[in-house]
Amino acid sequence: MYEIRFHGRGGQGAVMAAQALAEAAVLEGYYAQAFPYFGAERRGAPVRAFARIDESKISIKSQVYEPDALVILDESILEIDPISEGLKPDGKAIINTVKKPEEVDLGIEVECGTVDATTIALETIKAPIVNTSILGAFARVVDIVPLESILNAIMNRFGEKLGHQSGVMNAEAARIAYHNTVVGRCKGTRTIVRKKVWLPAWDEIPIGNTLSAREIDGIAVGPGSMAQNLTGTWRTQTPRYSKEKCIRCLRCWFSCPEGCIERQEDDYERWDYRYCKGCGICAEVCPADAIEMVRGVYEW
Repeated sequence: MYEIRFHGRGGQGAVMAAQALAEAAVLEGYYAQAFPYFGAERRGAPVRAFARIDESKISIKSQVYEPDALVILDESILEIDPISEGLKPDGKAIINTVKKPEEVDLGIEVECGTVDATTIALETIKAPIVNTSILGAFARVVDIVPLESILNAIMNRFGEKLGHQSGVMNAEAARIAYHNTVVGRCKGTRTIVRKKVWLPAWDEIPIGNTLSAREIDGIAVGPGSMAQNLTGTWRTQTPRYSKEKCIRCLRCWFSCPEGCIERQEDDYERWDYRYCKGCGICAEVCPADAIEMVRGVYEW
């Protein structure tokens, strides 16, 4: 049995990637399964998806804890999650990054394929949805399902759901990624320790409808514990603010759904990039074009 674990963010298509890979395996005569795992949060939040491929019927229903291959749709997740956890010593990794394999530190030295799937997706399907691009890279690195079967599965799944032209563009993205994937070996020097999360028992929660801020096991805990959830790593683009163009209308401040724009004493603005998800609403509502959305994760 060959097991694959996908790591991505909501909106990047990790679930569809796993499903399309499973369909491609079925086209090759294998048995396959694919399913997701995600929490209550939506676009931008870390998600996982899983796929299994075997020559006989698959009876396992659990998540994939010891994958043969890792497919990483967003490089920023490497900074917040021990992604390589459970990866077999002879496993393989496929990563969406502009780096070469030897420049990536996955925490375990394995065969690795890297591709700039985001740029390919933006140029081909005009959106940062990298699932089909990363499947092309998967076909290049892992010799289990050939590229043609993956392209057929993409045409079937995306063509039926989104129309024939969408299927053609997504298949082309996979084909381009296949030919642009660089294969090598990644480094294995880093160690990422999973953060300890405080889960209060019933008698630890204060009476009433709010949680007062406090220190528990060395971490700050407040309402919803969102202070510890640094959502700034979710974004694929960053607002760049020009104080010279700003007319101090405060529309961006009123419109930010995350409340991460801070109003200064002189009515100019400051962004808290630890929590900014890069939604672009601030730039959309700005009447003076003082905010520009720039691709990438930056702090100014």
